[in-house]
Amino acid sequence: MKLQGKIALVTGAGQGIGRGIAELLAEQGADVAVNDISLTAEGTENVVEWIRSKGQRALSVQADVSNRDQVQAMFDKVWRELGPIDILVNNAGIETILPFLEITDEQWTRVTDIDLRGPWLCSQVFCRRATAEGRTGNIVNIGSVQAAKILPGRTHYAPAKLGIEALTRNMSAEMTPLGIRVNCVHPGFVATNMTSWIMEDPEILKNVVAQISVGRPGVPRDIANVVAFLASEDSSYVTGQSLHVDGGWIYK
Repeated sequence: MKLQGKIALVTGAGQGIGRGIAELLAEQGADVAVNDISLTAEGTENVVEWIRSKGQRALSVQADVSNRDQVQAMFDKVWRELGPIDILVNNAGIETILPFLEITDEQWTRVTDIDLRGPWLCSQVFCRRATAEGRTGNIVNIGSVQAAKILPGRTHYAPAKLGIEALTRNMSAEMTPLGIRVNCVHPGFVATNMTSWIMEDPEILKNVVAQISVGRPGVPRDIANVVAFLASEDSSYVTGQSLHVDGGWIYK
């Protein structure tokens, strides 16, 4: 229970890696606000019910993380109903696979708005409020192995994820002296709804796993374990770092 008494907000937590993070933070004692761009019975409410079943408080909050008004309203709601946020996990993200020559302005903008502007915007709103109240905190950004590994069709997605690494370093330089540490986790190939097209094709799955040193796909808990560490006092001397949690995919 290393996060006992803490309040966390996890964006994009209705499924996949975000859900895994929200659940583990709750297991370690945090009350958790579960964000998604839409609220459905199959998404955030199920996560909220699961967290409450473990004895922790939980709240579902709808917001598009690229929209400042919605982000501000989200933080206001969490602050009001759960209390001041201690941990922000910027997990919300979208991915499309498109040839470089076919990417439209709208497709570029939507991916970079959610995947890069979103973490910047949520972090700024959080840090402004926390520092104004003299509070400390932790931010963990969720990037991607594609910040370091070239995969076809991601010339809009990969730059956004590499940008999160630079965002992490620069935010850390300014915010750590004010008591807010900032770190980044780059997941590798993780079995989620987003990667179901790989998991359901035995030949593609075999080829991908052959490139991973540990010899298996990741699961959301693999990422959540590292996020929980970075959100706890066990990592109190760690800030501005970007850690690949990918089973050795980028090195093989």
